[in-house]
Amino acid sequence: MLRKSPNLLLIGVLAGATLLLACAALAQAPDELGYTDVPEMPSGLEGERIEMMFDAIRTGDEALAMRFYDEVFSDGVKERFPLEAYMQFFHEFARTKRDIEFHSVREYDPPRKDSTVIVFRDPILESWEAFIFRYAEGEKPDGKLAGFAVNAARTPSDVEPPGPLTEEEAVAELEVFLDRLCDADRFSGTVMLARGDEILLTGNCGEASKRFLAPVNMETKFNLGSMNKMFTAVACMQLVEEGVLSLDEPISKWVDETWLSAEITDVVTLHHLLSHTSGLGDYFNDTFEKGSRRRWREVDDYKELIWTDTLAFLPGTDWSYSNAGMFVAGVIVANASGQDYFDYIREHVYAPASMENTDCYDMDCPVENLAIGYWPSDECSSGWKNNYYEHVIRGGPAGGGFSTAPDLYRFARALQEGKLVSEESLELLWTDHFDPERAFGYGYGFGVHQTPAGKVVGHGGGFTGINANLDMFLDTGYIAAVMTNYDSAGEPVKEKIEEVLGRIE
Repeated sequence: MLRKSPNLLLIGVLAGATLLLACAALAQAPDELGYTDVPEMPSGLEGERIEMMFDAIRTGDEALAMRFYDEVFSDGVKERFPLEAYMQFFHEFARTKRDIEFHSVREYDPPRKDSTVIVFRDPILESWEAFIFRYAEGEKPDGKLAGFAVNAARTPSDVEPPGPLTEEEAVAELEVFLDRLCDADRFSGTVMLARGDEILLTGNCGEASKRFLAPVNMETKFNLGSMNKMFTAVACMQLVEEGVLSLDEPISKWVDETWLSAEITDVVTLHHLLSHTSGLGDYFNDTFEKGSRRRWREVDDYKELIWTDTLAFLPGTDWSYSNAGMFVAGVIVANASGQDYFDYIREHVYAPASMENTDCYDMDCPVENLAIGYWPSDECSSGWKNNYYEHVIRGGPAGGGFSTAPDLYRFARALQEGKLVSEESLELLWTDHFDPERAFGYGYGFGVHQTPAGKVVGHGGGFTGINANLDMFLDTGYIAAVMTNYDSAGEPVKEKIEEVLGRIE
């Protein structure tokens, strides 16, 4: 049950990204094609297969799930998606989706000859989703599947869209939604919604530690995932304002060849790093996967993960999300300021924003009221695994720190009140520098996207057992923080907040 003010929590569902097998997002494609929904199962063999899939999910029947895999998937799909991986997906999906309800077969105009889209409703999330059966050319509807996916779906053609709300009604609807998630153990964490200085909703549920049955409260610290990128970008803009850094000069002034070759640092700028247009990639590479997490604690420890990186494209010519690029921006913060990166962020970001429960903590040291991340797994008798051995031992410039929902709210307010950077810098942080027309863009360390509630800036974070998000609704003044220690659990809450805020009149 959701414990409101001063506590709240939420869990998410597997969105199906692990099962996108050679299949486009047909249920959500934003094109000009019309569609209608037919509330009847297909006839014949295809209908039998769909019924088999629903029955396996509703009952959790492993034998039926394996039969579906054996009889329905083509050899090509089985090669790309081995039985072990499929069964892991099935267990996780069935755990959270046993209550799904068939709604319709979606028919498009013109018809999509090589795919069938089955729309279903998740009654706990009150969301529309779809199974997508993709066939090889000419093999629909009785051939084996060449691809299979689970995606979000647009509202069915025979369902009236939800109506407008007052602010009070929107908050009430959100509370009911969160209560339902908590009661179903689909959420564990904290949520906070505010408009300016007015707190509209706070709450928590779940356990910070399943080992010790420690409950979540509003001051529980959750892993931020990639959200530390916001703090690194703000630090960079502070040093730009002081004239210490320039957005457009090569980073070779601050980054030597123990980090990256001169061929890279002579053409990459801070602008490229902060906007993910540098061409650099990731540091969660083979060296990281095969190494002890204890090896990477201080900023300099990451050199062995980054120095072999190469440019995927000429800086500024393309966009690609880059953990390595933002980490290097943190290296620049340290070298340009003359301070240890972590000390700089504490002094110049956390302190002025009054973020007393935020830091990159050493995970081998006890930290009071810190949440451990979990994801469903049949390998453990409890049905859960923790992420002790999955994540870094200490977060850094690109992610992995910890914070609380109230601290994220304070960070947002500090930005809006000019306590961290100037209005001109905020404009740079919150402007998509690569393609302003994108629905989901990126500024400097902040995501930028349009919603029914207007322009939103912020950042999300996700990893095994981690899901967190901060959204600032610039047109309406709302601020929403969602933090959870369940795998993929924050996204449904973030989406629900955007939906109800977009209906306020």
